[in-house]
Amino acid sequence: QVQLVESGGGLVQPGGSLRLSCAASGTIFGINVMGWYRQTPGKERELVAAIFSGGMTNYADSVQGRFTISRDNAKNTMYLQMNSLRPEDTAVYYCNAAMTYGVSWGQGTQVTVSS
Repeated sequence: QVQLVESGGGLVQPGGSLRLSCAASGTIFGINVMGWYRQTPGKERELVAAIFSGGMTNYADSVQGRFTISRDNAKNTMYLQMNSLRPEDTAVYYCNAAMTYGVSWGQGTQVTVSS
């Protein structure tokens, strides 16, 4: 099992920046891909960005060029740098890890973009 803990959410003005962190613990050697998802009330959870074990990354069109996903293997931590934030980026952001034997989710962190 892999345990994931997100941090770094909060309130930011439009155009501002935030960096989310996702600390992983447990059986982390079996992780194939990690990602950030977000969800707003009444909508399905959507993929924001993903990073594969080989380092390749993938982004949703809505965040391409504004968000950057990265991983520090020494710290077992994944990050999401969010720049040029917009009100429509407001959501609960979840960390995800996919292993050959299952999927783990973090508890979520709220990001609110508002003036």
